[in-house]
Amino acid sequence: MSTAEGPPAAPEVGTDDLASALERGATLIDVRRADEWVEKHVPGAHLIPIDELGGRAQEVPTGEVVYVICAAGGRSMAAATALNEAGWDTVSVAGGTNRWAEEGRPVVVGDTPS
Repeated sequence: MSTAEGPPAAPEVGTDDLASALERGATLIDVRRADEWVEKHVPGAHLIPIDELGGRAQEVPTGEVVYVICAAGGRSMAAATALNEAGWDTVSVAGGTNRWAEEGRPVVVGDTPS
C-alpha cells in the first residue's frame, strides 16, 4: 500500500548560514503577521505575511536564492516550498526569528512594516 507524498520540502538552512548570506546582501522574506514583525524581526527582512504571499509574490526576487523566515520554521517551510513549486529559488530558515534572537543576534523591535 503506497501513501501519497506531498511536494518535496524546500531546502532548510540554519541561522549561521542566514547571517553569512545577509552579509553578502541576500534577500530575506519574513512571512509572519505584522504584529509579530513589530515585536521583533531580523534587520533587513522584508515582510510579506504568508496569507498575502499569493498576491504579493511579485515582490520576491527571481534569479537569486531568497531566504524565508517565520517565528520557528513551520510557516517559512510552507512558504518556501510553495514558492519553489512556482519557480523561485528559496530556502527556509530553521528555528526562525525566535532562534535568531535566542542566539543573541541583532533584532529590530517596534518598527512599523512598510
